[in-house]
Amino acid sequence: MASPNLFGLICLLMFLLTTQHAVLGDIDYGDALTKSLMFYEAQRSGKLPSTQRVQWRGDSGLKDGSDAGVHLVGGYYDAGDNVKFGFPMAFTITMLSWSTLEFTKQLEAKDELSNALDAIKWGTDYLIKAHTAPNVLYGEVGDGDSDHECWQRPEDMTTPRTTFKIDEQHPGSDLAGETAAALAAASIAFKDKNPKYASDLLTHAKQLFEFARNHPGIYSNSISAAGKFYASSGYEDELLWAASWLHRATDDKTYLDNLGQAGNTGGARTVFAWDDKFIGAQVLVAKLVLEGKVDSAGAWGQYKSQAEQFICSCIQKGNNNVKKTPGGLLWFLPWNNLQYTSTAVFVATAYSEYLNAKHASIQCPGGIVKPSDLIALAQSQVDYILGSNPEGMSFMVGFGTKYPTQVHHRGASIVSIKENSAPISCKAGFDLWFNKTSPNPNVLDGAIVGGPDENDGYSDSRSNFQMAEPATVSTAPLVGVLARLALVNW
Repeated sequence: MASPNLFGLICLLMFLLTTQHAVLGDIDYGDALTKSLMFYEAQRSGKLPSTQRVQWRGDSGLKDGSDAGVHLVGGYYDAGDNVKFGFPMAFTITMLSWSTLEFTKQLEAKDELSNALDAIKWGTDYLIKAHTAPNVLYGEVGDGDSDHECWQRPEDMTTPRTTFKIDEQHPGSDLAGETAAALAAASIAFKDKNPKYASDLLTHAKQLFEFARNHPGIYSNSISAAGKFYASSGYEDELLWAASWLHRATDDKTYLDNLGQAGNTGGARTVFAWDDKFIGAQVLVAKLVLEGKVDSAGAWGQYKSQAEQFICSCIQKGNNNVKKTPGGLLWFLPWNNLQYTSTAVFVATAYSEYLNAKHASIQCPGGIVKPSDLIALAQSQVDYILGSNPEGMSFMVGFGTKYPTQVHHRGASIVSIKENSAPISCKAGFDLWFNKTSPNPNVLDGAIVGGPDENDGYSDSRSNFQMAEPATVSTAPLVGVLARLALVNW
């Protein structure tokens, strides 16, 4: 018979195990993490590597850049189309890098760190190619208008692969700044694993930041083709965001001065996304305040206060709370709402780590918010995305037993070129595949679709691109969050 002490210990262990199960429910965050990184392999453009896991894809865009005499093969298609838009691609890489930096140990524990670094490097290799001179950056390959007139696999593209760039005469501080942020953040991720590559990334990041500062302008005024799809509202946020990442990568006081002397720290923001990085910069500066690397007075205190205002509003303890659907999803905007939910969830998760490290909390208007409260918020939102919602549907494709089957995605919706190599012409794709009401022949594992409406309703229809189209910017923030949730005891 077990001693009373041993019996008590067994009871305690059983309690902890059942409590952990109750917290985790039946959701396998590790599986969702694996799939989230596989999604980036499905979005690859260029010559696919021998390690490619998503086997229904083939090589594509192998002549990209040839019209301008530059080598622009590689990178990612941004969403369900076949255009390479540099602005959201760079933001995707920044968020993949941030996810990896904050949750390296968790990714390593789940054997996903190498896949995360591969996902980052596929993007940074391309961004380096696109930066052909200190003040020249290619910001788009392909034309959105002509691309959207066709429904073709990437492997079959017959649409123009026109290249578009920014330079001294046609500036784009937002595009250059975001690309600088991506390369600086990635340089930290590769610092230990590949120091030479990290150094190259940092060199490009520094040049791009100077280009952004010395030649001010909005990139979508210079690349009007991008403006129809990813128009920029300004570049002040990207300059702060880039300075934040360059400071973290170099510890150079110059970048800290850029942040401290900024006339606009962003104020209270309502979203964090590819066109608005103020919250990202605010959170990175707040980390410095918490760590005592800058004081809490003046601009530094403003950054931290503004970051926390956003967090308070997400956790429903602010003065102007983020709307929630009846089922509990944070609701920001109708078009691809889940991209905003995923960034908000990442901010909450990362900030919980920063607070935890300093045994700190947030004083919101509605009360004290502890690190554990932020993890609980993140988990509730991830659980909703992965199936705990009124539709009973996972909005991550390939995860669970019920998920969107008619994803608005050219490659996924057309039979693999490896199964049927007969080319699909521009218009034939609509009749043969787009207008079908049957499930896509290829499962786009790990893709986060646009998501439900403000009443939790979802229409699984290929033509409903507002709800059914995935994007690289939506999944990247969740990589780190899923790594954190997959190891709940960390």
